Amino acid sequence: MPMNRRHVLAGTAAAIAGLVPLRGLAQAWPSKPIRFLVPFAPGGSSEIIARATAAELSKTIGQNVFVENKPGASGNIAMAEAARADDQHTLILGHIGTLAVNPFMYDKLPYDANKDFKAVSLLAKVPSLYVVNPNVPAKNLKEFIAMVKARPGQYNYGSAGNGSAGHLAMEYLKMTADIFITHIPYKGTGPQLTDLLAGRLEAAAVGAAAILPHIKAGKVRCIATGSARRLPQIPDVDTVAEQGYPGFEMTQWYGLLAPATLPQAHVDKLAAETQKAMKSAGALERLNADAAEAVGGTPQQFAQFIAAEQKRWKLVVERAKIKPE
Repeated sequence: MPMNRRHVLAGTAAAIAGLVPLRGLAQAWPSKPIRFLVPFAPGGSSEIIARATAAELSKTIGQNVFVENKPGASGNIAMAEAARADDQHTLILGHIGTLAVNPFMYDKLPYDANKDFKAVSLLAKVPSLYVVNPNVPAKNLKEFIAMVKARPGQYNYGSAGNGSAGHLAMEYLKMTADIFITHIPYKGTGPQLTDLLAGRLEAAAVGAAAILPHIKAGKVRCIATGSARRLPQIPDVDTVAEQGYPGFEMTQWYGLLAPATLPQAHVDKLAAETQKAMKSAGALERLNADAAEAVGGTPQQFAQFIAAEQKRWKLVVERAKIKPE
């Protein structure tokens, strides 16, 4: 009998030991590599921020995080795919356009910005820089606004397309300063910059990463930054707020989103690791080089930020009558 009892106890212990790893495996997340969708073409601020985030998360989250660019339809294609993803291992880069502009610019979207996703963390902000070609006589924002007010509608500015961050930045300035300057949409930042550098456009608002090299080379003149504080890369350039418009801030922003089906426990874990990633030396070095400000933050803070941005940009979109191309 004692021998049988020992056999039973040993068998029970073995069974329990076999179950523990299985239970741990079922609860572990992530259990495979994470796909990080970027709803824009390679290059530019979205690429820099996504890859910096993915590189740092891969070090701590327990799985590799790989970036997959899926551009098209102002980000709507990738957003719709992420909204439908049910593999528990798909994330997407949220953006001012896809979350705060498209819901008001399009009559119908293939995703619901507020219901189909869970906010994870605000990743980074990239200031918009207001620039003019060197032939424009204005040396600062005040002079530029005075020039435009003297000849309303006779000057033009370019953007990467309707609803792009540059379009929004200039329309926000127009609304704030009560000026009228004609919008010329392009098919991307590249063609827009070509005409700006050639002097065929008077002005533009461009993300810092794309335009700083041209500013430093003297090919364009920066008349104001949309950041809350002056940028260390161009410390002599005043912010818009410093030039007569207190509280003005225009930044492109990027955040991490998960499909609404991802359990909150996984979202919380991801948020904690993301905050650490955005404050790591590696991420800070990569982002600072392109004048991007690492942010981080909780899911609740990011959700509140999105709601505030939607309120702000709904007014701009409606007033400027911005429609998709």
